[in-house]
Order: sequence, then structure tokens, then C-alpha cells
Amino acid sequence: MNVLVVCNKFPYPLKDGGQIASFAMIRGLAEAGNSVTVAAINTAKHYYDVKKMPKQVQSLADFRTVFVNTDLTAKDALTNLLFSKLPYTATRFITDEFSDLLRQIFQEKQFDLVQLEGLYLCSYIPLIREYSQAKIAYRAHNVEFEIWKRLANETKNIAKRWYLNNLAKRVERFEKSMLNQYDFLIPITQRDGETYNRIGNTKPQFVAPTGIFVNDLPQKAMQREEHLSLFHLGALDWSPNQQGLLWFLDNCWEQLRKSHPDLQLFVAGRNAPQWFVDRIRIAGVQYVGEVPDAYEFMSQHSIMIVPLLAGGGMRIKILEGLSYGKVIVSTSIGAEGISAENGKEMCIADTPNEFVSAIQALISQPEKIDSISRNAQEFITKQFDNSLIIKDLIGFYQKS
Repeated sequence: MNVLVVCNKFPYPLKDGGQIASFAMIRGLAEAGNSVTVAAINTAKHYYDVKKMPKQVQSLADFRTVFVNTDLTAKDALTNLLFSKLPYTATRFITDEFSDLLRQIFQEKQFDLVQLEGLYLCSYIPLIREYSQAKIAYRAHNVEFEIWKRLANETKNIAKRWYLNNLAKRVERFEKSMLNQYDFLIPITQRDGETYNRIGNTKPQFVAPTGIFVNDLPQKAMQREEHLSLFHLGALDWSPNQQGLLWFLDNCWEQLRKSHPDLQLFVAGRNAPQWFVDRIRIAGVQYVGEVPDAYEFMSQHSIMIVPLLAGGGMRIKILEGLSYGKVIVSTSIGAEGISAENGKEMCIADTPNEFVSAIQALISQPEKIDSISRNAQEFITKQFDNSLIIKDLIGFYQKS
């Protein structure tokens, strides 16, 4: 097949879950023998000089990109709030520059399939229909409005909660307005697919989780560290990550430190605002910032915590951690879309007491860490092999 993959951020380097998910799809399609073209918005936040791309990555696809400044500003947010019914999160990605890039690509090439990596790219469906006969697949990385609803519900500041609720309603209207404009729905999780069906999707769907390139994995799970420590790895400019970590520190950390005074928590991630860095500077917590190598960072620490109270789709960092054989303690929301068994392949905790108890049990039973570590890596190998996921997805496209 000739495939055009459309992204709202450049899918390389692999620094956040969205980039990892899109790149896994691009690489998987290319390695399965498809001709792949990528059209991506090159944002200021995720800007990448395409000329610096490694040759082995360049060889996967014809990468096309245009710079668009999608930075959030208070002025633009206020203007949007007062004079538009669209969500601000969507309008930032609707631009003439990217429309022109798509037109140029369609004038040069014909495609069998156009795959949209994310909700806000659905705004370009009318343009795609005008210039191409290709089938259109919407790959839903999450149910977007759920993220904002959950975030609003967990926000204590009245003014901020009002704004987030308003945004959630706008996103929900926008999301529903895009239903069935595509030919195929490709949710990342079964749960998201069921939610889309419940709110009105009638198009054929295929659940295609973000996969792991099994052949890239280390042959053995990481060795358990002698001195146990906790760690968190994720984008620190993403509100759900900030919110979840602060919840953990406010409700769990003191109790854990009382029973384990030497316990350390290492927080790593990119783009942390200064207020957040200041807020987490408490006893036992080490702020690391952005790390150049996620595998190396994970290898230095023992237990990964994912205390998400809001969010959607699938947490790619959890998949990475499991694939490396790390023991993960997550909320049910964080573990959505990952059918790991609690206590076998990872630990699920939704209350402060559950989080504290799960971590204390791991610290007191090192053999449990070893067992979960082995099970985690085996689980990923069997359930999330990217080559098998892509093979099945291509079969779905060809039969539909």
C-alpha cells in the first residue's frame, strides 16, 4: 500500500508518548513493505531539524514537514474562549501552512490510505477528500474529552476547574462532530473503541495498541537494584502527570518515608515548569529533568510509579517499563488499555493506602520484584509485538 501518515507533531526523536506511538506505526508500516509518506506539523515545542535525522530513520519514509507555532498563550486562549466555539486545543493545529503542505503532497502522489494520528487532524478530512481518493483512517490515541473531564474533576481551583469543564465540553462537541467522517476508526485501546461506539461511531474499527519492537529489547530483564528506589518518567508539562505526582507526594510520600526513611523518588521528564520543580523539592525527592536515555535511567532505579488521576488512551512509558522488566505501580486510569494482571505483571493502586501498601510490599519482598519483572517482560513480548499488530492492521485495511 501507499500510505500517508499525518501527524500533529514531528514523530522523531522519541521523547513523548505521542511521538513514540506515531513512530512505531510509521516504522511498522515501512518494515511490512508499505511505501510510507509522513506529513507532520513541526511545532515550536517539538521542533526537530529533519536534516539531522539518522539515515536509518530517513529510509523508513518520505518525511514532509512545515513549521507552525502552536504554543499556548493566554491571549489566544482568552480570544478563543470569547469568540469561538471550537476548543483552543484544536484551533492551534488548523493552519493554512499545513493545508498547503497536504495539497502539495496530494498533487505529487496518490495514496491507498491516509492515516490521521490524533483527533485534531480530523479537521483536514474535507481537504483530503477534495484532493485524494484514498481511504481515511482515524487513529484515536485516546478519547480526548475524557482527559479534560477527568482533569477538571480533580482540580481544586474554582476558576481553573470552570475553564477545564468549559474546554471539556468544547472538545466533546468537536470529537462527536468528527465521528464517521473517516472510513476506519483505529483506537489504541479496546476501551476507547467501545467509548467511541457508545457516542456514535458506526465505521469499521480495529484496535491497534502501540507496539514494542520485540527484537530491540534486551535479552534479559533489568537486574534489581540492591538499594531500592522509586522513579517517575514522563512529560512534566502535561497536566495529568503534574497532578498525579503532586497527589502522590501529598498523600503517600510522608507515610512511606516514615517506614522507609532512606527511600528516594527520582522524577524525570522534559519541560517541567519552575513552579512544579519548586513544589516537588521535598525530602527524599530528586528532580532529574529530561534524561537522554530512558533505558539507562530506568536501569538505575527499581519501582516505577504512575499515579495518574486523569488521562486517556495508553501510557507508552508503562509499556516501555514493562518491556524492560521494571515493576510498575499505577492507578487504574494509568493502566487503561494494558490488560496486565494486578500483582502478576504490575501493581494497580487507586487510593493512597493502596499505593503505600503496594510499595511497602515490594520493598519487603524482593523476590516479588523479581517475579513481577520476569512476568512483565513476557507479557509485553506476547501481547504487544509491534510487527504482529501491524500485520493484523494491514490485513484489516486490505479486507475492508
